[in-house]
This record gives sequence, structure tokens and C-alpha cells, in this order.
Amino acid sequence: MLPFFGESYGNPSSIYRFGRHTMRNVERAREQIAALIGAYPDEIYFTASGSESDNMALKGFFQMNKNRTRIITSSVEHAAVRNTARFLKDEGALLVELPVNNNGNLSIDYFDTQFIDENTIVSLMWANNETGVLFPIEELAQKVKERGGLFHTDAVQALGKVKVDVSKIPVDILALSGHKLHAPKGIGAIYIRRGTRLPPLIHGGHQEKGFRAGTENVPYIVGLGAACELAAENIEMENTKVRALRDRLERELLDRCKGAKLNGDPAARLPNTTNISFENIEGEAILLHLDEDGIAASSGSACTTGSLEPSHVMMAMGVPYTFAHSSTRFSLSCYNTDADVDKVISVMPKIVDKLRRLSPYV
Repeated sequence: MLPFFGESYGNPSSIYRFGRHTMRNVERAREQIAALIGAYPDEIYFTASGSESDNMALKGFFQMNKNRTRIITSSVEHAAVRNTARFLKDEGALLVELPVNNNGNLSIDYFDTQFIDENTIVSLMWANNETGVLFPIEELAQKVKERGGLFHTDAVQALGKVKVDVSKIPVDILALSGHKLHAPKGIGAIYIRRGTRLPPLIHGGHQEKGFRAGTENVPYIVGLGAACELAAENIEMENTKVRALRDRLERELLDRCKGAKLNGDPAARLPNTTNISFENIEGEAILLHLDEDGIAASSGSACTTGSLEPSHVMMAMGVPYTFAHSSTRFSLSCYNTDADVDKVISVMPKIVDKLRRLSPYV
């Protein structure tokens, strides 16, 4: 990325040599992203975030269909989909939020009862951002395709952790975000399958084939492309080394911390994520104590930080209130080590014991 903050400063939309050089690198990044998900480069459009990509999909579909729009999503979606879908409901769309079971899994049988036609967009996340639970996207997308609907997936959490191949799975639109792949924050992309119609979200110039106007953020685009290339190389490590680290962390915390409970399907989930609740303890207090020890975790999703209410994901899964407030997500990556896991294992039981002694609920 560094050269594009300085000497390679040309506008990629210009025809002078400085612009042509940066445009070649923008297009290389497009190719790197496409290679990660099995797409064609001309199906990739750059955005500022996964949230923007989700908004493009849902609002664009509504703009074309207006009050005929039917949105089918789940009760555990990220706020980028959940709040956008609810906004569109207020604008006249029909919204169905599918429930999940106690492990965070969708019922395929219940999904099959839903009416789906050409005025329907089904928006279901590839993997949950709080629990890591994986939805059966291939099966769901095929069902939607057979019934004439449009299928959109928020794959922000899944990309680089599990294999995503849109050449084999009939996904029409896919949202991704850079920061989940170790790219910078503030860069994302949207995959739109050839033949899928959506209107522009941002009108203006000809950038991104007129679909998203505005001068390209070249350094961040280059960073996202490089991160996608590295993610493709590291997927095997995510599912071996990282999974082993996660499993050891999870096993030790559940064994050493009294009143600990795993949230989410123990098998059908991402290899890097574990979400554990500690009965009768406030999640915010856990995070503050972990932070004092140099450990960064989250209470559910970072997008819900600041809220005093339990996570909507925990509530949708029927997690008891005494556990839901303390849900703590630990996310690992290929850059974590055994020493990192040892550190968490050594301090977490002490934190839980201390907070439980101070808890007014015990």
C-alpha cells in the first residue's frame, strides 16, 4: 500500500501515465478478490465497507421492486442487514425474519414454507459475526434460485476462514469487508453476479462502471487485494492451526471457569471463533478486566458495544438472561500463538471468580 500514499498518487480514472499505473493496480486488486471467491473480476465492485455492500443489495432491490418487495432474512443477522431490512419494511417492503434454534441454526423445513418469487430477496449471512455459526448457504441459495428469487449473503465474517466459491454456489450478491481479512478498516467490496440487475447506490461519475461513483480509494483497494491473496494462501492454516488454538482455548475456559457455557453450534461454525457466557457476570466488566491484561475480546459484536441490552443474537437463540449479558467472543487468526492462548487461559478464571464474588445476582 505504501507507494500509493506517496509517489503513485495518480487518479485511476485519468489517462495520463500516473493514472494508468494506479488503475492497473486497482484492476489487479479486483482480480485478487475475484480469485478468492471464484468470481469474474468484472463482478467485483469496490465499496467503503461490508455495511455499504449490504445496503447496496437490499436498497437496490427495493428500489427496483418498491412495495412488491419481499425480504426474507434471519433473526441473527448483522445490524447492516437487520437494520436495513427493518428500514425497508417501514418503506413498504414485506419482511420475514426467520428464527433460529438454541444453537443458532436455521430450520430448513421452516425455510421451505416461505413464499419466494421474483420479487423476493433472501438475505442470509454465511457465518454469524458473534458465534461463528455457519448457515448452509449452498443449499439455501439453490432453493432460492429454483423458486426465482434473488439470493444475497453477508460473507464478511466467513471470507478467508472457510472456502467460498460462487462459481459453484448460486449466490447472486455477496458482501465482504477488508478488516476481517487484515486489510485496512474502511474498505469493502460487493460481488454482483453477471446478469443480476441493481441500480447504483451512489450516482455521479463513471467509476465502477457507473455503479458506485467517486474517486477510488487506491491505497485501501490495493491493501484489500493483497489481503485477499494472503487469505487464499492461509485458509488451510485457519482450519488446522487456528482451529486447534481455538479448540484448546475453548476447552480450557469451559473446564476452568465455573458457570461457563458455549454459545452456538459446536461443529457447524468458523474455525477461529468461540463465544462463551459466564453466568451472572456482566460482559462489559469481563472486557475491561481482559483489556487490563492486554487481551482484546468483544461482548458479542463490536457493532453493539455501548448497548446495555443483551445481544439480539443471544436473545434469538434463547440464551437465558443470566448468561446472555456475559457473552464474550474470542476471535483468533493465523497470527495468534500458543502463548496468546496460554495468557487468556491463565487470567480468565481469576477474572470470572473475582467478578462472580462481586456480582449482585449471586
